[in-house]
Amino acid sequence: MITLSTRLDAVRGSAIRDLLTLTARPEVLSLAGGLPAADLLPRERIAEAAAAALHDPASVQYGETAGLARLREVLAEHESRRCGRPVSDVVVTTGSQQALDLLARVLLDPGDTVVVEDPVYVGALQVFQAAGAALHTVPLDGDGMQVDVLAQRLAAGLRPRLVHTVSSFHNPRGVTMSPERRRELAALADRHGFLVVEDDPYGLLAFDGTPPVPVAAHGERIVRLGSASKILAPALRVGWITGPAPVCAAVERLKQCTDLCTSSLTQAIAADLLADTAWFGAHLERVRTVTAARARAFCGAVAELLPQAGCTVPTGGMFCWLTFPDGTDTAALLPRALEHGVAFVPGSAFAVDATLPSSMRCCFASLPAGDLREAVGRLAASAT
Repeated sequence: MITLSTRLDAVRGSAIRDLLTLTARPEVLSLAGGLPAADLLPRERIAEAAAAALHDPASVQYGETAGLARLREVLAEHESRRCGRPVSDVVVTTGSQQALDLLARVLLDPGDTVVVEDPVYVGALQVFQAAGAALHTVPLDGDGMQVDVLAQRLAAGLRPRLVHTVSSFHNPRGVTMSPERRRELAALADRHGFLVVEDDPYGLLAFDGTPPVPVAAHGERIVRLGSASKILAPALRVGWITGPAPVCAAVERLKQCTDLCTSSLTQAIAADLLADTAWFGAHLERVRTVTAARARAFCGAVAELLPQAGCTVPTGGMFCWLTFPDGTDTAALLPRALEHGVAFVPGSAFAVDATLPSSMRCCFASLPAGDLREAVGRLAASAT
C-alpha cells in the first residue's frame, strides 16, 4: 500500500483539466477551457525567435534561477510602465501558476488565513488548499471584488496573510475591479499589514486597448503575477512575479529546489518577442480586435438563442459568466450539453462558500464567431 501526503486531502481536482479529455473530441465545440485562440498564436514569429535563440549556446543550457537577465530587464520595463513607478525585482517562473504555488509556499503556514474571491480562480483554490490555508471569501459584483465587504470583515477582526484577486477581466466572472476599489484594496493592505496577490494574466487584453491600472500602482504591499500564456503562447511556459524584494528573493530560493530554472530557450524567445515593441503592439492589437468581436458574437448569440440566461458583458479577457434565474442545474446540464456537442464549466467548479449551481463559465476566445453561434445553439438545445 502506498500512503500519500495528507496535504492532498484538501485539494479539489480541477473540473477544467478533467474536461480537456472530453472536449478534445473534434465534434465538441468547447467553451470550457481557458485556451487562447490557436489561430492568433504567433507561430511564425516564435519560429523566427527560436531560430535566432539557437545560435546562442546559452539558450540550451541551464540558466539563472531568477530568469534570463535579458527577459528580466524587459519584464521590469514592462511592469514599470504598467505600474507608473520603477519595478526592479522580477523572478521568472514556469508559468504564472508556478509563481502562485511558490508564493504560497514562501508565505503561508498551515492554518494561515487567505482571502479569495468567490467565485474563485480554480488554480488559486488548489494552491491555497495544498498550502493548508484557512480560506475566507469576498463576493464579486460588476465592479470586481467587493472591497467594502473585505473592509467590514477586517474591522471585525479578520487578519489574512494574503488577499488574492484576479483584478482585471476576472476568471471566471469576466468582471474588472473598479479604480476606486483598487486604491482602497492597496490602502487596506497598508493599514492591516497583509499582502495582495494581483493575478494578472489578462490585463493587456483590454478590448479598448487601455489596460486597467494595476492595484500595484497604488501601494507597496502588492505582489503581481504575470504570464506570456495569454499574450504570446501557453507552450512557452513563461510567467513572472514582481513585488517586495524579500518576497522575490524567497521565491527564487524555493524555485532552486523546484525546477532549478525555467527553460532558457523559451525565455529567450519570450524576451525577443516582448522586446520587439512594434511587433508586440501590433500583435496585441490584432488579438484584442479579434477577441472583442468574438465576445460580441457570443453575447449576441446568448441574447438571441438563450435569452433565459443572464450573461456578463466583458470589456476584455476571455470569459463570460452565465446565470440561469430559473434555477437550471448546470452540473446536471453538462452531460446533456456534451451529447449535443458543446462543453462549458459549471459554476460549482469555482465555488468556495456558495455552490453556484445555476451558473457556468464560457470561454469565447477560442472559437470564431460562426462556431460560437453554433455552440450557443447547441447549448440552448440541451437546456430545453
